[in-house]
Formats: sequence, structure tokens, C-alpha cells
Amino acid sequence: MATRAAAKIVNVLESTESGFNGQFEKLVRRREALAEDVTRTVAKIIERVRAGGDEELLACVRRFDGAKIDALEVEPEEFEEAAEKIDPADRAALGKAAMRVREFHRKRIPSSWEVREEGGGTFGYRVRPLHRVGIYVPGGKAVYPSTVIMNAVPASVVEVPEIIMATPAGPDGKLRPEVLMAAKVAGVHRVFKMGGAHAVAALAYGTATVPAVDKIVGPGNVYVASAKRMVFGDVAIDTEAGPTEVMVIADRTANPAWVAADLISQAEHDEMAQAILVTPAKALVARVREQIAKQLKTLDRAKIAAKSLQTRGALISCKNMDECIALVNRYAPEHLIVAADDPDPIAKQIVNAGAIFLGHYTPVAVGDYIAGPNHVLPTGGTARFFSPLCVDDFLKKTIVTRFEPPKLRELGLDVMRLADIEGLTGHRLSVDLRLQKIRRARREREAAREAEAESLL
Repeated sequence: MATRAAAKIVNVLESTESGFNGQFEKLVRRREALAEDVTRTVAKIIERVRAGGDEELLACVRRFDGAKIDALEVEPEEFEEAAEKIDPADRAALGKAAMRVREFHRKRIPSSWEVREEGGGTFGYRVRPLHRVGIYVPGGKAVYPSTVIMNAVPASVVEVPEIIMATPAGPDGKLRPEVLMAAKVAGVHRVFKMGGAHAVAALAYGTATVPAVDKIVGPGNVYVASAKRMVFGDVAIDTEAGPTEVMVIADRTANPAWVAADLISQAEHDEMAQAILVTPAKALVARVREQIAKQLKTLDRAKIAAKSLQTRGALISCKNMDECIALVNRYAPEHLIVAADDPDPIAKQIVNAGAIFLGHYTPVAVGDYIAGPNHVLPTGGTARFFSPLCVDDFLKKTIVTRFEPPKLRELGLDVMRLADIEGLTGHRLSVDLRLQKIRRARREREAAREAEAESLL
């Protein structure tokens, strides 16, 4: 009975079946194109806020967020109220999480550097923090203080002068105390009660109340993702965040109940989340399937998790571990758990993954909350070319180059030749004029030395 019920919850695939390649390709191509009506709606919202400022922004907050607010910005007394309401143990846990994330990101902060060459050549990078960044924190289906910490702490570590946070308020116009406390411990400077595409528009273009930022980071729903894509170019954005995903690569030593819990832990986020098991241990698949059915019975967000697993999840049995590894690299998961007694040899062959969790005692949850590395990771297969959020995302680098006359004399003719190859005579002239000056100065010095030598005869 349990097996039949479980079979309806998650798809079971075998790599040896005909048609498997096509079925797996559907899992790989999980990034869905934005519907035209979403794009049109978002474009209208952005234009409304850009043109109408605070008045239109407040109207959008009341309409789309369903929040009754008169002021957009969180006042100091609201932070004080939050600190009084939150359980001391919860406050301590948030503080510990922020501390660990801060320590992790402090370990590798890029710094300015400069190299000098003989002949008067100087080259290097000047590294500075962005002036102002916007942190978007979703609300609605769940509360995410961990998202505040993961997005804001790296910006705080590199001393971004102003960190602005946007998150939707509840119907009563208030924010959850855990979210405000997270903002405080993470180093956020100002918090605004706004969500959705209108919040992205306000951060990108500014209003009388909300300052325009240089970069917007943080996850959100399809409207937020669409808005971030539209404002890119006017401001910077992080990677385009899609629904969360986990892939578990497991050998015969894996605990079926633990694997099932790992899959459910991401599926419970969102109906569009994706959870996949790949294993050469065929017997493990049936046991994990039964555990999923059992655990969903007591899960608070069972409906969400069940829909995610039924429509987008999969349990895949493979011929061997090499085939499992090949599927992982093809899928490029946001989260990858290597559920094996000896996970290192497997992990060393993984080239596409946002974050890898090694061994039986490292669930994704520790990375989501307190391990230290960031949980803002590339989704939708973009782990092939994007990286986790880090301090680099809040820094800008300026190249510095200086040539003294000897260095230009050394390399100038090569520059002119390369300009000739490309047919850019203006480039050539900009160098040639300077070389002519250098040659004249050199001839004048030589003439002066000869005249001085003659005068001593």
C-alpha cells in the first residue's frame, strides 16, 4: 500500500530504459521562459513606479503586497519592538549564523594591487566596494531571515557604505521580528516594506523615499526575477534566481530515510522546486520512495512538497557511479549531496555544482543556515558558469595603467603595428605623436650633451 502511494508522489526512472535521455533532458531544462503576460505586467509596474515615485510605489504595496502601510521605511522603534518580541534563543541562533557567515567571507577579500615594470610601467587593480546595494528578501510562503544574513553579510564584510533591504510586510503592515533582527545582525542600514516587481523598480530607479542602488541581489518569485532582468543595465544584478533544487548522488551506504528527508527539505520550499536522486543502488530507490511517502504524512508543508516531487522530482537508478557523476555534471545542480561513506573521490569528479555537501552527516540545511558558506547559489543549470554569492559581488575593480616615456618607447611601435592591422589610424596617431615628442626630447638631450662636451675642449 505504501509503495503504491509513494509511486504517485515521485517519478522513478532507470537510465537503461528507452526514452530515458529525453526524460532526463526535461529535468535539465528546468528553466522556464517567462510568460508574456508576466513580462507585460512587470514592465507596466516598473514604468509606474519610475514615473510616479512614492505615490505609485505605495499603491503597488497596498495592491500587490496586500499590506496596509503609511510609511515605506522601517523606523528605529520597530527594530526595538522586534528585539523585545524575539525569543532570546532565536536571537542567539541568528547572531551565531551571521558570525559564521561573516568569518567565512572575511577569509578571502580581494585587495588592490600594483605591479611595476622596468622602464616605467605600472599596472594594477584598485578594489572598492559598491556605494549602495539593494538586498531583496522574499516573503509570502515562508519567512527567510537566513536570506537576509546570506545576502547582506558579504556586503557588510567589504564595508559597502549603504545596504538597503526590501521585503514585503504582512497585511498588518508589520515585518516579522526575526527578519528585522536578522537585518540588524547582518549589517543592513535601512529597511523598506515593499516586495515584488515594484520593490525592484524602486531600488533600481529610486523615489523620494527609497534611494537608487548600484546593484540588486536576492531571490524572489517570477515577477521579481522578471523585474531584475528588465532593470539590468541600469543597475547590476546577481544571478537570476530560480526555484531551489537539490540532487543527491548516493551509493549503497546511504540511509534511505535521510536521503528522503534531504529531497523533501528542498521540495517543501516551492511547488516549482526540484529534488532528484541518482544512484547505482537500485534497491535504494524503492526504499527512498517509501520513506518519502511516510515523511510527507507529518510534514507541515506536505502539499507543497508533494506537488514539487510529483511534477518535477525524480528517483533515478543508474548502471554505475560513473554514469551518476555524468548525470550530475549534465544537470549542474544548485545543491549536491554526496551520500557516501567516502564522498571525496566522487566529489572530485563533479565540475558543475553550486554547493557540494559531503558525506552522510552534511544535509543542505546546515548550509542554508549556519555552516558559513553562502546559500545564495546558481540555479537552473547556471552552475556551469555562475558561482555562489560572495564578497566579489559587492566590489568593483578599476584597472590602473601608467606608462613613462621609456616604457612607451619600448612598446609603442608594437601598439602602432597592431592598430595598423585593425585599420584604426586614430589609435596609431595617439601613440605616434607621443613617440615623436619622446624622440625630439631625446635628440635635444643628446645635442645638449654634445654641446657641453665641446665647450669643455
